[in-house]
Amino acid sequence: MTYNVIRASEIGTKTVTPAILADIRSQLHKYGWSLLRGFEMDMQTFSDMTSKLCKTITFDPARENTEKNTQKVDAGLGPIGLHIENGNTPVCPDVVAFYSTKAAFEGSQTTICDGRKLLEEFTDDQQARWSQRMKVQRTLPEQLWKRYLANEHPAISRPEEVTHEHILQFKAAIPDQDFSLNDDGSLEYSLKVSPVRASSMSGGMAFANAILGPSHNYEPPVYTLDDGSIISSAEIEDLRVIAERCTIEINWQDGDVAVIDNTRVMHGRRAIKDVDRQLFIGMGRV
Repeated sequence: MTYNVIRASEIGTKTVTPAILADIRSQLHKYGWSLLRGFEMDMQTFSDMTSKLCKTITFDPARENTEKNTQKVDAGLGPIGLHIENGNTPVCPDVVAFYSTKAAFEGSQTTICDGRKLLEEFTDDQQARWSQRMKVQRTLPEQLWKRYLANEHPAISRPEEVTHEHILQFKAAIPDQDFSLNDDGSLEYSLKVSPVRASSMSGGMAFANAILGPSHNYEPPVYTLDDGSIISSAEIEDLRVIAERCTIEINWQDGDVAVIDNTRVMHGRRAIKDVDRQLFIGMGRV
């Protein structure tokens, strides 16, 4: 085993055994992410592995579902900025896993940035600024917010079951949310989050959020810190420059699986040059 890559050829089995799952969790604690290479993998195996790593499964309502616990990754062809998955939602997954069924022959590398190392790159003033909480505001289309609520509310499972009472119950269950319904069914939504958070896997503090990330299927949010200042596009670009110094790439091979501590490590993607690449995601809470 080299660094945080678990190679089937080095351990003598191509099966994801309980011992392999223990190795993954150990590497999440130590490095924040782990890569499996050379294992026998298909969609069912990947779905089962996700359910063993996570007690509850989380979905992105804008994505296409595949197996029971997985979704297809489809976010256009351009580069995707660093982010934690579902980082602007009230129930953020602890673990995110990616499965490459067909790797690109060129481009499409997944980018990985350890938010703990990024935080160490900040000046004292930057660390103080980002230690504030942050309000995320945006408008959510009716279809998306109802799909999300149907997945997260324990009493319902389908978007058409959502009522106003379910919204109030979800708001009461998770603090720091606010909303107002529009006539067209869309939701004016706001949520307070911490840009710097403790890892659910290892406890250390990390700059882990969705500030640098995409809004491919959503309206771009407005970010406002507790001191009342709005995070500007120029400030976001400055963060990108710093983050790039802490970023490495996964050059995918067919069958690879990457597992990420979503509360510590941000991920993104270089531009897609090979449109035939196929990547799937499974995520949840531990």
